[in-house]
Amino acid sequence: MDTPRSGGRTALGALASLLLLALTAVTGPAATATAAGHVPPAADPQAVRDWNALATDTISAHVGATRPSGQAVIWHGFVSAAVYNAVVGIQGRYAPYNWRARGPSTASPEAAAVTAAHRVLLTYFPASQAPLDTAYAASLARIPDGTAKRQGVAFGERAAGHLVALREGDGRFAPVEFTAAPAPGVWRPTPPAHQPFIDPWLGRLRPMLLASPSQFRPGGPPALPSARYARDVNEVKSMGARTGSPRTARQTETALFFGGNLTVQLQSAFRDHSARHHLDIAGTARLFAAANASATDAVVTAWDAKLHYGFWRPVTAVQLAGTDGNPATEADPQWQPLLVTPPHPDYLSGHTTVTGAVVRTLTGILGTPHLDLTFSSEATGTTRHYDRAARLNGDMIDARVWGGIHFRTADIDGCEAGSRIGGWTLAHYFRPLRPAPPHATPPAPSACPHGSAG
Repeated sequence: MDTPRSGGRTALGALASLLLLALTAVTGPAATATAAGHVPPAADPQAVRDWNALATDTISAHVGATRPSGQAVIWHGFVSAAVYNAVVGIQGRYAPYNWRARGPSTASPEAAAVTAAHRVLLTYFPASQAPLDTAYAASLARIPDGTAKRQGVAFGERAAGHLVALREGDGRFAPVEFTAAPAPGVWRPTPPAHQPFIDPWLGRLRPMLLASPSQFRPGGPPALPSARYARDVNEVKSMGARTGSPRTARQTETALFFGGNLTVQLQSAFRDHSARHHLDIAGTARLFAAANASATDAVVTAWDAKLHYGFWRPVTAVQLAGTDGNPATEADPQWQPLLVTPPHPDYLSGHTTVTGAVVRTLTGILGTPHLDLTFSSEATGTTRHYDRAARLNGDMIDARVWGGIHFRTADIDGCEAGSRIGGWTLAHYFRPLRPAPPHATPPAPSACPHGSAG
């Protein structure tokens, strides 16, 4: 039983708790007073996730949610890098991306993050100013007014301005053309729309991390007379056919699951992972920046190879197999793939190059081979959870074959190139300013399977 004195302390403690809760309700959790009476600058990681979702919506509205190009990836790379610099430039835990500026330690990383995201999106998508400004005002309203907020806003503007300046003259929308004449093994527009090569400038874009678009360009597709080429053609002809394929229901669902907008799937998976694992604002910003910057250079690498090799798609190869000079292939002029073939060459696969880069980067950033990523698909209305990088890479490789739109070689070589990009990312960017703890587990060099994961 409490004595009158201890009861008084209890009552005072309860009153203090109520006052603290009231303060939190008014100013938000980031402004909760510490025991020493200091109010730390607002640093809620949810702000980074919210603006990643806003970036996804904005980019999809302008680039097109179903556009069969890697263009959407690069905008996420730019936004995420600016947000990362805005946060770590204040907190100082990780090396900034191509920047040496530091913000005041008293600034709000949250205010800096939302300001950087808003400014970069507004710069590249000015037609979305009204919804972006509305969202920005709402984000700032959740941050307590004061010096920390003002300093954060100012530093976020600097981070965004620096990123935009870095990307000036990088080759976006340059008049790059694919000029190779149709011939056996050479890409040409594919049915049903017979569209020209989409966004070929991506293959000449200045990378975010690599020294050049061709830095990790692989050796190329197999020669038409080779046994490997025949295996590729005959596999996709059987397993990727729209009708009459021996695919299982699970294999068909895998092809459809990853047949949509990979960029949207990845961003959603990143948001879910960072929330469930309670990453702080710097950890969240780092995850998005490292993954999206490596994905950006994966797109550049894939499009560089597409431009350089210009290899034909399965639908063309199967229908015109009588012209390839390989006795182990047989033409089927009526053959159609399960999925609609995107309007750009086969080699490399953009999906597997991006996925290979992202999973290699994430396993290094997280310090574990366990990804713990949950993907959803609008195409199938289902979700899938991936704990291991090899399983995700394997499903992605198989999905493009079972969808009938890529040869296995283009998928595997894409995954391997992506993995090398991820390794480069980890070695040169987004690194902790302090050494990693001795128990940190380095990821395997590559998690790209060479056989079917089905």
